[in-house]
Amino acid sequence: QFRLVESGGGLVQPGGSLRLSCTASESSLGIYEVGWYRQSPGKQRERLAHITSGGVTDYVSSVKGRFTISRDNAKNTVYLQLNRLTPEDTAVYYCYVRPIWGQGTQVTVLP
Repeated sequence: QFRLVESGGGLVQPGGSLRLSCTASESSLGIYEVGWYRQSPGKQRERLAHITSGGVTDYVSSVKGRFTISRDNAKNTVYLQLNRLTPEDTAVYYCYVRPIWGQGTQVTVLP
């Protein structure tokens, strides 16, 4: 039914940037709260940011000021802008619309 697809991951140098996208299979994404999470090898999945249907945003302290969540309801998409990346940001990044997870997109920051 409701499906999420992430894109935009890749290999970057330290200090580089990426823009991740989460697109829903149905045209009603704008009425839902959406979160971004990540998981790296040997670690638990961690919450990074979320955005409400009204556009209110929240970030964990470790990414505040570097990552920005936004949404374009006309495109049925939520974005996560990643700036000033470090090797510690290497992980699979997932979007989440309760109770649905996307498949994830790999972000690798070179050492």
